[in-house]
Amino acid sequence: MRLPFSRRCRVMWGAATLVALAGCATPPPAAPPLEHIAPPAWIAPLPHAGSAVALADWWRAAGDATLTELIDAALQDNPSLIAAEARVAQARAQVGSQRAGLLPQVGAAASASRGNAGGVGSTPPGVDPPVATTLQAGVQASWEIDLFGRQRALVNAASARAEGAQALAHLARVALVGDVASTYHGLRLCQALLDTARQDVASRFETARLALISRDAGFTAPATAALADASAADGRARTTQQQAACDVQRKALVALTGLPEPDIEQKMAVAQVQQAPAALFSIASLPADTLRQRPDVWAAEREVLAARAEIVSADAARWPGLSLGGNIGVLQLRAGGATRDFSTWQFGPLQLSLPIFDGGRIAAGQAAARARYDEAVANYQGRVRQAVQEVETALTQGAAARAREADARAAVGGYRQQFAATEALYRQGMANLPQLEEARRTLLVSEITLAQLLNDQQAAGVALYRAAGGGWQAPAGGAAP
Repeated sequence: MRLPFSRRCRVMWGAATLVALAGCATPPPAAPPLEHIAPPAWIAPLPHAGSAVALADWWRAAGDATLTELIDAALQDNPSLIAAEARVAQARAQVGSQRAGLLPQVGAAASASRGNAGGVGSTPPGVDPPVATTLQAGVQASWEIDLFGRQRALVNAASARAEGAQALAHLARVALVGDVASTYHGLRLCQALLDTARQDVASRFETARLALISRDAGFTAPATAALADASAADGRARTTQQQAACDVQRKALVALTGLPEPDIEQKMAVAQVQQAPAALFSIASLPADTLRQRPDVWAAEREVLAARAEIVSADAARWPGLSLGGNIGVLQLRAGGATRDFSTWQFGPLQLSLPIFDGGRIAAGQAAARARYDEAVANYQGRVRQAVQEVETALTQGAAARAREADARAAVGGYRQQFAATEALYRQGMANLPQLEEARRTLLVSEITLAQLLNDQQAAGVALYRAAGGGWQAPAGGAAP
């Protein structure tokens, strides 16, 4: 017995519902919130003198116009930033592509032909067959109805990845600013060491000159004069090596900013403004609040959301699919002065597909989606841990550098007095050259240590800027996984 059409539809719909209920799978739980992953408080001391300077533009408040000019130049038409924005555009285009799957697909085609309309035996012998013109046009439409949200889940996944790409674009900006600042401070350190080396080599050559005069007068042994010459040569070699290191640093700054090297050299010739050792910005006292400003943590959260949505899409592949089609065709045949119209239209079919046996393809897709979700959650947790480590490391290094500065300055002052006293005794003949050179080396090491310590303070500030997210703010309304 054949059931009526309406009864058959109800039967098919009931079967689809049963299959859907049987194949329905609960998506995995969301990833744990930041408060459950991050520590309750920072272990390293926070910058006690940090001000409320906007972290995104912290370098503008640093009082160093050269650094500001270099960073502004680097942020213009930088290849890494352009590539990051291109990735954002790709992610947004993917969202549009997935949304197109929710809408009907309509296509059109048209054709025209002219030829012999007759066939063998269709016309009397000796009579030419008529020439016919055929004009044909048609519109076809299809729509896969998203009954169980498979396509909507793919749209959600693409949207989450687009948000993550936007956050990573800001991360590229933070990385570029940090690289420029680190290279700039490194070049300033190199210049300071080069100035120290030049002053040291000038002192060595003066000592060598006096030793040569004393040797010629018979007051100094030739070996002592040779030692003075060797010390001067060693100082000159160190100066040459330091100059080469500064040239390399300057070329790295050229690559980051895109400015010509003579412009960089001119800007770096300006004396650096001495900055206070305290931090120029403060960070949130709670680790979770700080980590929410990390674009890479946000992007990892978006990837968890995307993977979770893909699980929903993979599960929906087990459920029935409903599609609807239709077409309109226009066909005209002109032959022998007559025109005939063969236009047609069709609505349907309304097709219901039920996956019964696919060799395990759908199950494998579900397993792969859940594995990607587990990977995304693990990456998210690992990213949070790495972020905590980076902030703690930057805080520790900054606190240690600030705590050592007073002792380092005191050491330089003491060793400078010792060298001056030893040099005076040497010129009076009351100290020998090895004693003078020992005092010189000790002073040189202490001056290099102080210069590196001041650079460590700057490097810790840049590292904290990176670790705190560079002033990025999560978009309003973004849900955490």
